[in-house]
Amino acid sequence: MQCSWKFMVLLAVASIAIQYTAIRTFSTSRLGLLCLVGLAPTGHAVNCSPKDLAQVTSETLEGYGCDDIFSHTSSSFPLHTFDAKNRTHILILATTRSGSSFVGQLFNQHPEVFYLFEPLYHVQLALLPRLTQSRNLTERRAMLGAAKDLLRSLYHCHLNSLESYIQPRPAKHSTDKLFRRGASRSLCSPPVCEASLDPKEQSLVLADEGECVRKCGPLNVSLAADVCRAKRHAAIKTVRIPQITDLRALIEDPRLNLKVVQLVRDPRGILASRIETFRDTYRLWRLWRATGRRPHNLDLGQINTVCEDFLRSVSTGLARPPWLKGRYMLLRYEDLARFPLEKTRELYSFLGLVLDHSVEDWIINNTRGSSDPSSRQKFTTARDSAANAENWRVKLSFDMVVYTQTACQPLLGLLGYKTVFHPRELRNLSQSLVEDRRFLPFH
Repeated sequence: MQCSWKFMVLLAVASIAIQYTAIRTFSTSRLGLLCLVGLAPTGHAVNCSPKDLAQVTSETLEGYGCDDIFSHTSSSFPLHTFDAKNRTHILILATTRSGSSFVGQLFNQHPEVFYLFEPLYHVQLALLPRLTQSRNLTERRAMLGAAKDLLRSLYHCHLNSLESYIQPRPAKHSTDKLFRRGASRSLCSPPVCEASLDPKEQSLVLADEGECVRKCGPLNVSLAADVCRAKRHAAIKTVRIPQITDLRALIEDPRLNLKVVQLVRDPRGILASRIETFRDTYRLWRLWRATGRRPHNLDLGQINTVCEDFLRSVSTGLARPPWLKGRYMLLRYEDLARFPLEKTRELYSFLGLVLDHSVEDWIINNTRGSSDPSSRQKFTTARDSAANAENWRVKLSFDMVVYTQTACQPLLGLLGYKTVFHPRELRNLSQSLVEDRRFLPFH
């Protein structure tokens, strides 16, 4: 007997819901609801019976989403031990290989910013890895619910909420499994880093992710939470939220003071970078480039989804809906690569942050490196940023470029990326394919 497609979708969603429920911590009554969203006050014992678990889960499924739970409980319990309204919470909204690691460092280098690199990686890994690339709306919504829940908790410095997604689960709030822990200065510096380091060693640890993990030892999540609360601002980078509308509930939450920087890049550049970085996933694309013949089983959705998500998200942002006023800035990677100091000043001005000299020094030291891809690691930020912005033009074949720009034409026009019509035009690097446009923040 064959199962209908509706039954299969329901079965998949039910499976995801069960996994999501299983990895959360629950308690009874209102405290149970707070545990559900990762905001239970510290110091409370949590004992959850199957009956309590069923009750809380049932209430949630009967129309009480994450935002509803907050509205019903916030009057009875404090959400944090500090005034989050006076902090600026920053979210870098991007897609893979769009320059988001570089943008993240513009905040990571600031001494008053607590920075987390891709904490939603753990949500993806705990629920269902393939959800990141899924084009099924039902599946994407399932992951987004968990992702938004965790983001809200992290901005309030409830880092223990992250423990539920880390495997194996941290023992006594200590783990060595946090994804890219070394990408955060706050997590590689005292008091979180307990190693006794002289200034030279500390500089090495902060500059090298591997050294941070080796020298600092397991991460104490409770200590990290204390550091988070002590910082004046918090920034998170993610490539696991498809569109700006997915964040509306967080943006409109007056307790968060959340501002979103949407980073975009020419999709032809994104494709070229992914082909070089994710060689197994993009093996057929490399075969197309090498042979000049497009494989019949090539997954064209890999780039189509990027352009569709970008188009919907950017169109919403540029339409300037009231809920985004003062909360949204569009940033082209190519502009940042060509004019790093100027664009960083604009970025900090929009966010209301003071540009620290340490950030300026980092920019100068990390935008004049080699443009040779063989001379750097996959995720390094030290490179010749201006040369790197359009080096995809010598990495993709002309027919691959034609396909990509045809599939993404509305997005290219909206963002000011020029279309090429001849191989000579593609290879002529003296003529930029990035139009001079200014995307001003929405104040």
